[in-house]
Amino acid sequence: MSAGGASRPLVAITSGEPAGIGPELCARLLERQWTVRPVVLGDLELLRGRAAAAGVAASFQPWRPGHDAAAGVIEVLHVPLARPSRPGVLDAANGAYVLGLLDRAIGGCKSGEFTAMVTAPVHKGVICESLGVSDALPFSGHTEYLAEHTGTPRVVMMLAGGGMRVALVTTHLPLAQVPAAITPQALEETLRILHADLVRHFGIAAPRILVAGLNPHAGEGGHMGREEIDVIEPVLARLRAEGMHLAGPLPADTLFVPHTLEQGDAVLAMYHDQGLPVLKHASFGGGVNVTLGLPIIRTSVDHGTALDLAGSGRADPGSLFAALELAAAMVAARAAHAAA
Repeated sequence: MSAGGASRPLVAITSGEPAGIGPELCARLLERQWTVRPVVLGDLELLRGRAAAAGVAASFQPWRPGHDAAAGVIEVLHVPLARPSRPGVLDAANGAYVLGLLDRAIGGCKSGEFTAMVTAPVHKGVICESLGVSDALPFSGHTEYLAEHTGTPRVVMMLAGGGMRVALVTTHLPLAQVPAAITPQALEETLRILHADLVRHFGIAAPRILVAGLNPHAGEGGHMGREEIDVIEPVLARLRAEGMHLAGPLPADTLFVPHTLEQGDAVLAMYHDQGLPVLKHASFGGGVNVTLGLPIIRTSVDHGTALDLAGSGRADPGSLFAALELAAAMVAARAAHAAA
């Protein structure tokens, strides 16, 4: 990580669940040179201890706003743990600490202090335990939390990796509930968000979006379901009339082949396991989760806390590095778009 940096955009990195691999992944940021200036949010002594336990040679210093970064150090915005954390051992007492990291990063992005945020993995179960069963809104994940705390009515989950960008109309729903959730309004809003952020944050002037059908063979002309005819095709026709470049609805089993993918900038899948297994197979642990539709830039690793690997030094930082690289590219694209 290069010295100086007063002119480099600041990117907040939340170190996530303290018992997981997030802190030691953050300790490996010195292995790369970055065009942005990463600031890790977390407990300073936790980061030092976890780096030592994992055998990672890393130096840390408190982040000082308005000052250049010293060479060869990781800057840390210190947020204290509620209770000391051991690798692999969850503790609900630190649930509020994890949410505090997110709150600080969100606040910094909203105020302009940070240009983007990158999130290491959290553990939903232990956060919900810390909130208590009486809470009306238990924590259901980064995406929902970010939407709520930025006042965003609809966000879109997109994963990038393996040469693909795959966005979703529905996310974590039982398969039986998916068809009813694909309404004309939901599909149209998702496409508008995807199109707008491909322009604004990815620098694609006229995005080409490949839209999957819901049913096998995209419904086979209505013989295998009518969602394509009754919902998907009318929405696509309406948005094409506005100038959007939309292909589909396409059969999912032939959409994810090189010849077809070359004709699009992003794929819109109807449900989670329609698109993400293909991307995750292709990205080999280097995938990035992007939340579209927010007023801020947020990217994330595409894996969990890996409690069994915490403190072992065997955790792969590839997804975190890819998430930071993509955040940096999105910051640059947004700046270019604003200047155009």
